[in-house]
Amino acid sequence: MQVDQFNIRHLAAMAAVVEQGSVSLAARAVNLTQPAVTQGIAKLEAQLGAALFERRPGGMVPTPVALRFKPRVDVALRLIGSSRVTAAQIRAFVALARSGSYAAAAVQAGVAEPSLHRAVGDLALALGVRLAERRGRGLMLTRAGVTLARRLRLALAELRQGLEEIAELMGEDSGRILVGAMPLSRARLLPLAITSFRRGFPQVDISVVEGSHAELVGPLRDGEIDMMVGALRDATIGLDLVQQPLFEDRPTIFARAGHVLEQGWNGDDLRRFPWILPPEGTPLRQLWQAMFAALGGDLPAVPIECGSVMTVRQLLVSGDYLTLLSIDQLRVELDSGMLADIGPAPGEISRTIGVTSRADWRPTRLQQQFMAAIEQAVATMNS
Repeated sequence: MQVDQFNIRHLAAMAAVVEQGSVSLAARAVNLTQPAVTQGIAKLEAQLGAALFERRPGGMVPTPVALRFKPRVDVALRLIGSSRVTAAQIRAFVALARSGSYAAAAVQAGVAEPSLHRAVGDLALALGVRLAERRGRGLMLTRAGVTLARRLRLALAELRQGLEEIAELMGEDSGRILVGAMPLSRARLLPLAITSFRRGFPQVDISVVEGSHAELVGPLRDGEIDMMVGALRDATIGLDLVQQPLFEDRPTIFARAGHVLEQGWNGDDLRRFPWILPPEGTPLRQLWQAMFAALGGDLPAVPIECGSVMTVRQLLVSGDYLTLLSIDQLRVELDSGMLADIGPAPGEISRTIGVTSRADWRPTRLQQQFMAAIEQAVATMNS
């Protein structure tokens, strides 16, 4: 089932029954009637396909499913922030935040545009804050709206992981791993990890979202991907993220096959040719700058900024450009004779490759297994 179909009050009632041990005490805690709590628990059990409680004379005893699900529910409820929020409001506002317009959000949420307007308006009233405002012909989330959108997406991610843990408890290895892939990881590391993981868990789907660090860090913080793999940043990345180093990558200098520098070069030679590099601020660009700082002299021209390895490859073939990349990223082109490795970057030039995740992320068993597959892939690459 889709996690945005849960009734928020039913989730709160379930958590309260686990804590209180009885329907009557839970009903008082969540301001519902006892029949409403009972009906809510029954509906949740039907949605989950599993019993949450054993009804005994002394009260309600949570099953292992309820005990496994409750911590995820607690986090989701804290992120949602109010029991007055409904699932329809969450669906509407998350769609609005993602699409940027009421018309597009209505299509995404599968509702009429007036219904979506009403749901977002009711959510703003329930929370007592303005969530979005018109800017000319466009729509902008307020600061409160941006914060709420992130909290709601994280809440949905927690519930999704809760469903995967319930499936595991019931003997089902199903679910989805959502991994963000920065350029270096796509060439060899992630394919090795995914192949290894799928051998052990063929029923688990894997979604690979490609992008730069700047493009992936937002979805990571929002819970829309579980982790991202690639070059790590410095500690200023933020206390809300955790970086796990995997290995050091030593970039090398590439040119087209037959380039004059294949015969040998020095620092001055490297300045005579135009470079293709990723944008300012990326680890590879910083390494390139450090390389020339060590060599001394001015930086050469960078007429083309590009982070796409496929595009860089075609540009290298078409001219006398140079670039700095990992051998793994262009191994096929090297083996085919299309490109030439003209030598490792001079000096102590390397970047740390690793996994970045949220500091408060509590991975499921399957997510832990995927992390282990990544580590095994690193061992394979180094063997």
